[in-house]
Amino acid sequence: MNKVHVDESEPAGGEDMPFEVRDVKLRKDRWVTDYYTINQLLGKGKFGEVKQCKERRTGRQLAAKFIDVNGPQDRKDIENEVEIMKLLQHPRLLQLYDAFENRSTVCIVTELISGGELFERVINDDFILTEKACIMFMRQICEGVAFMHNQRVLHLDMKPENILCLTREGNRIKIIDFGLARKYSPKEDLRVLFGTPEFVAPEVVNFDPISPATDMWSVGVICYVLLSGLSPFMGETEQETLSNVTTATWDFNAEEFESISNEAKDFISKLLVKDPRKRMSSTDCLEHQWLRRSVKRESHLPERSLSKKRLRKFVYRRKWQKAINAMLALRRMGVTLS
Repeated sequence: MNKVHVDESEPAGGEDMPFEVRDVKLRKDRWVTDYYTINQLLGKGKFGEVKQCKERRTGRQLAAKFIDVNGPQDRKDIENEVEIMKLLQHPRLLQLYDAFENRSTVCIVTELISGGELFERVINDDFILTEKACIMFMRQICEGVAFMHNQRVLHLDMKPENILCLTREGNRIKIIDFGLARKYSPKEDLRVLFGTPEFVAPEVVNFDPISPATDMWSVGVICYVLLSGLSPFMGETEQETLSNVTTATWDFNAEEFESISNEAKDFISKLLVKDPRKRMSSTDCLEHQWLRRSVKRESHLPERSLSKKRLRKFVYRRKWQKAINAMLALRRMGVTLS
């Protein structure tokens, strides 16, 4: 089996968007099947399901996300997601193509991403994970987040499952899932009480005002996990995890960090800061010496590959948690499992 060496030159920015800019409006007079052929199932979640589809007029392959609507709040949340995606026209972010709604379902048509989750790609036997590769992926993540924040949008659910590879062979990533995203104004006292415990910022747990810095905490956790396979705030219970987050207690003591550069540790240390005002912004991250290594060509990072043993365990645990949560959700809805 051939090992995949990362070509850091590939995602240098300025690459083409998947299609022309479109002014998408939720269509109520027609349904998705009037324009698209719906094909195989790509995935299921608590929201509904995603299927591959083909636009009849152009032959373009796309993805159709079918979302169940259970009441006015669901519809409002979906309309918010569509409005936010219209603002996010950038190569690092999932692109919206079309949208339809009827009484019980909304269908959002987006570009098709075929590479799977970034962390699943990285743990494959044929992928050589080095610090250089981590820099390249983290730089792209920060580019996407920077564009969102420039558009006054907060993602609020940054986690590994929401970072996909554009293709199975390339190294370009896409940030997906804007279902929890919110428009943000510095004058607004915005507070939320949702997110994923391992990746959520202290101000969310404490129900304090949120800001772009809230996403940057999550970026710091993603970087910590990518480099080491360890989850910095993970406790034995969800309550313990949230407690670890609110006290912002973490360290680099694990042996996995012995081979990681001081610049990488500095990058993480400036994100996992309890006070949001003291965290690096997405723009600061892109100017940080660690991420600048992918732009400057005189990188002196060791080429040694990082151990993926812990990262594999992390990915398998997250998949197991997802399966358990899906089962519990079905039970709450009164669905019996045979």
